Amino acid sequence: MSPPMTVMPNGLSLTPDTNGVARTDAASAENGAQLDALYAQWKHDPASVDAQWNAFFTGFELGYQQPPKRATETARAGASTDKSSPERPHQSRVDALVSAYRRLGHQQAKLDPLNLIKRTTPELNLDYMQLTETDLDHEFEIYWAGQRSKMTLRTIIDLLRETYCGHVGIEYMHIENYTIRRWLRDRIEEGRLRNDTLANVEKKRVLAHLLEGELFEKFLHTRYVGQKRFSMEGAETVIPMLDKIVEECPRLGVEQIVMGMAHRGRLNVLANILGKDYEFVFNEFAENYVPGSELGDGDVKYHLGYESIVTTSGGAKIGISLAPNPSHLEAVNPVVEGKARAWQRRLNDTAERRKVLPVLIHGDASFSGQGIVAETLNLSQLEGYRTGGTIHIIINNQIGFTTSPVDGSSSQYCTSVAKMLGSPIFHVNGDDPIAAVTTMQLAFEFRQQFQKDVVVDMYCYRRHGHNEGDEPRFTQPLMYSAIEDHPPISDIFFGHLVKLGDITPDEVRAFQTKFEERLNNALQKSKVATKTFMPALRKSMACPTLLDSFESSVPMEKLREIGAAITKEPEKIELNPKIKRWLQSRHDMIEGKAPLDWSTAEALALGSLLESGYPVRLSGQDSRRGTFTQRHSVLYDVKTRERYTPLNNIKPGQAKFCVYNSPLSEYAVLGFDFGYSLDFPDMLVLWEAQFGDFANGAQIIIDQYIACSETKWGEVSNITLLLPHGYHGQGPEHSSARLERYLQACAEDNIQVANPSTPASYFHILRRQALRKIKKPLIIMTPKGMLRDPRCTSPVDDLAKGIFEEILPDTTAPKEAKRVIFCSGKIYFDLVDHLKTGKIEDTAIIRIEQLYPLHEKKLQDATARYAKLEKIVWCQEESANMGAWNFIEPRLRKLFGRDIAYAGRDASASTATGATAIHELEQRELINQAFTL
Repeated sequence: MSPPMTVMPNGLSLTPDTNGVARTDAASAENGAQLDALYAQWKHDPASVDAQWNAFFTGFELGYQQPPKRATETARAGASTDKSSPERPHQSRVDALVSAYRRLGHQQAKLDPLNLIKRTTPELNLDYMQLTETDLDHEFEIYWAGQRSKMTLRTIIDLLRETYCGHVGIEYMHIENYTIRRWLRDRIEEGRLRNDTLANVEKKRVLAHLLEGELFEKFLHTRYVGQKRFSMEGAETVIPMLDKIVEECPRLGVEQIVMGMAHRGRLNVLANILGKDYEFVFNEFAENYVPGSELGDGDVKYHLGYESIVTTSGGAKIGISLAPNPSHLEAVNPVVEGKARAWQRRLNDTAERRKVLPVLIHGDASFSGQGIVAETLNLSQLEGYRTGGTIHIIINNQIGFTTSPVDGSSSQYCTSVAKMLGSPIFHVNGDDPIAAVTTMQLAFEFRQQFQKDVVVDMYCYRRHGHNEGDEPRFTQPLMYSAIEDHPPISDIFFGHLVKLGDITPDEVRAFQTKFEERLNNALQKSKVATKTFMPALRKSMACPTLLDSFESSVPMEKLREIGAAITKEPEKIELNPKIKRWLQSRHDMIEGKAPLDWSTAEALALGSLLESGYPVRLSGQDSRRGTFTQRHSVLYDVKTRERYTPLNNIKPGQAKFCVYNSPLSEYAVLGFDFGYSLDFPDMLVLWEAQFGDFANGAQIIIDQYIACSETKWGEVSNITLLLPHGYHGQGPEHSSARLERYLQACAEDNIQVANPSTPASYFHILRRQALRKIKKPLIIMTPKGMLRDPRCTSPVDDLAKGIFEEILPDTTAPKEAKRVIFCSGKIYFDLVDHLKTGKIEDTAIIRIEQLYPLHEKKLQDATARYAKLEKIVWCQEESANMGAWNFIEPRLRKLFGRDIAYAGRDASASTATGATAIHELEQRELINQAFTL
């Protein structure tokens, strides 16, 4: 919808930009009429113009109409006796004061429960605006909550302080979109956050959740002394805040919540929001309890995820999923976003994205300190990654591990990074549960209204150290002295309700007694269960069926039908002439007139999946075109840039192909796609690195999620990583995809690692990955220079028959061969060239297309025909401390019972030389070694 046109009093029309903001930068104000219009608009409503112009007009009026000097103030005050008609300069100063409170009032809000934060804001003082106490009883106009009225300056200031400087501080004037800013301003100034609007039953519910959270933590603290649990003591208000989100879901149309959080308070959230049985929680504290006892390694209790269906007070059912999270704090953020997007697809919520709500709970130090936060925020409005906005809740303990905010953040607030999105930021005092709960309700409504992220920063404290065995007074003596003297949140809130007559002490005591009985009963059950529990020795998670043959071929007739569809020129799109020629050459390959290249095999693999109803998602930097101009999965009109996606035009009713150019991020994007793969297992999810070594930036996701999520948490994924790899003399950057890192992570069939050498192998492994019922992550080393190399091609017939072969034997070597060279990937073609050029007849070259799981039987079968075998060599391009050598050597030595010779580059600190000439010399030398060692 186009933004509305604003008609100014002088008749000039101003059209806001696409964000709803009247563009009022100096360059656009080229004539006096427009400037007058902006000035009139500002006088009508200062919040309706950019902050720059707001400041300009405020300064203009203050500068143009200076007040008399101090010596004449008394005379001026005496002369101005009409309270209903103040001097115009005074009105403009009052307008500026109101604007200042809207912009800066949060700095004077009473946010810190410990009252340790002291801030001064001169801009909110009367004298800064050149007003005096004699002006306090004059009446002035004020534009408030969308209405213009008159009141005394004293009343105005009281209203401003109550609204903007109470237990909630709001940052929203940085938002460029005027519609959003006005929506927030009107609700804030209507009193949504300053008036106690909760009914008595709701207040009792808030108190009950506070008590549950508090008593649960105290119970754990006394029963499991010294055990780590990262308690929520001091931050218990988060429990009623989360409960408010759940309770509001039916009214606001949400069916599923996807949550992520680090450690602090996780056990409390699991038990008191997701409804995990207290007995199960207590089981996890038992010394002989083994998570995932028979299969998998499990994880510590404060990393675990959980899924449940929660019933609201009104009887509605809301699904909640809490994602597991390692100790890498904010790493869970993009995973949650990916899971949420998958849920939105499952619930047919891909248009408005209002049925599924992502909720992320952060620590203050990690929100400002972890780069993944900014990366994930940046995804929020992008086509391939948006989830309709996320509610961010910050448990602001005002300290990191032992690091104070002054040492951990360069900004005034830990939330400043969220301003890049134009997100509203609500700072709230955690000792005021009513304010926190009403703030959460407004934040939720904002998300549903605008599908944008919103931040609720709850100031609180950490009653214990970083964990329960830590001594915080070593480094924070003043803070912990204040905490020691500070009453629990429930006591403060209970006292408030008693004063109001909303509850009696007897009611609270009865609730406490009943809840403690419930905890004790659960503890007794847990003791019985864990006392008789005899954990067996852990069984391996190895999956031998991973090496079973899987039929992945596609009938030739079907391949040609798909090929015809994806190479057909679109009727209403004018293509680049080079693209037309490219489509024709691809069509010739599919018709068998030329061998298939890599990208055509990929297109046929994906097309065959889509045609049979299996959806595909591909994301990565420049993945639509392909880093190497090889894919062209999206075609563009040369005049309009209208897009056409051939793979979405195979036939009616086919599955959807989703392909997205990602932002220049690996960490967040791979985390997002991994999360998506968890909750949409019936889709082939592909993440492509622009170059293989770009995956370095996502190493935390690879190490903490992809390689081990199944053994730690039972989370199964089929995500596929495409990592361009190969040495071409182009320098150390982008030569190596660091194959060795993935192989080092291999154990118990946790992942699959492949380095296929032909388009046909690539075709079959993609189809196998999608269609096989076993779900395991797949890492593929993909080519760069080989994408157009005529040596790296396959006949189309190879797609219509066969399967993915983990081992490709040498079908041309004589049985009398005395030497076998094992290799993987691109190096094979250089070896074959040398063999042919040198007319070598005593050597066989065997390709290992899948390095893990290693198909040992096929390896043995491939070498069994060489009865006179004397020498086994492993040849690789990579340096000796990289590539597959250190992984494959002990396996080959054990399998064949002999030493394995190494032909390759020497160990090196850098992945490759920066000089083309040296690269070529090294390449020739290692190829020669393979045949002469």
